[in-house]
Amino acid sequence: MFHWRAEIRPGLSVAFTDADAGNLALHVGDDPDEVGRRRRDLERAIGVAPKGLRFMNQVHGNAVAVMDQDTAAPQADAMVSRGVPLAVMVADCIPVLLAGDAPEGPVVAAVHAGRPGIANGVIPAAVDSMKSLGAGGIRAWLGPSICGNCYEVPAGLQAEVTAAVPASLSTTTWGTPGLDLPAGARSQLEQAGVAVEYSGPCTLETPSLFSYRRNKFTGRFAGLVWCHD
Repeated sequence: MFHWRAEIRPGLSVAFTDADAGNLALHVGDDPDEVGRRRRDLERAIGVAPKGLRFMNQVHGNAVAVMDQDTAAPQADAMVSRGVPLAVMVADCIPVLLAGDAPEGPVVAAVHAGRPGIANGVIPAAVDSMKSLGAGGIRAWLGPSICGNCYEVPAGLQAEVTAAVPASLSTTTWGTPGLDLPAGARSQLEQAGVAVEYSGPCTLETPSLFSYRRNKFTGRFAGLVWCHD
């Protein structure tokens, strides 16, 4: 069920699911009842109450939603909370999980960082939102995503993205223009003073993970951050 999971401090964990957890997205043509069952299975596995995980309607933008237990699924690509369990769904984009400390307790975030989000600054926006809630000592965990050796894009699109995020420039292993989204994300986090604690493997090269580039008719795995006893 989990590609990687860790308790990052007592009572606070992060994780990335794998294909064994099944598709967790409602927007890919799957049976909604089955998706709901898988989400409930996941919540039981991490000790979160039913419907306790907060999901987003992800739109490849840079909007950040501040969440509480009563907030409906926002149209956003980042969520921030004071410990409310958060989930982000991906299948080549980067699932970025963040955690920091505030006087009132932990402040956490889940970010959907695809090509448009990286270029439009969704990661710095999420960090700024966390800081506005008093978070300091912020750390980041980058889940599995497509790597710079595999992510081929047209030369014009490469130029557009790298003009905004120079560190994302790459060339594929077969010699064509590419983008290294994890490198771009790390550069934005470093500029914001955020330490990267973990970075996952390439989704395209890892059969146990969903990859849209490998199969357009695929599911979505999730990055999770949650508080627990």
